[in-house]
Amino acid sequence: MPEPTVPDPTDTPAVALGPTALVLGAISAISAIGAWVPALAFVAFPWTILAGALAITFGAAGIHYVRRGTGRLWTAIAGTALGTIGLVGSIALIWAISA
Repeated sequence: MPEPTVPDPTDTPAVALGPTALVLGAISAISAIGAWVPALAFVAFPWTILAGALAITFGAAGIHYVRRGTGRLWTAIAGTALGTIGLVGSIALIWAISA
């Protein structure tokens, strides 16, 4: 008998939103720490803002889909939290430099 061709309900792109947010949030949080070092600021600062904003967006979408039964909650929440930490760290750096 051939394999069924009907997709599993958990085989959607929404499953990847939480892990993607987690990876981008980790990049953002690590880059936020590196942005405080003057030699690394020019390299790390743009990645911090971009990765942080994307982590928050993907994490919020991941949380939305978890409530509908697709994906894992801990990865979406951790990615959103790390993205927020990275974005707030970069905003604090801008505020500290401009003061």
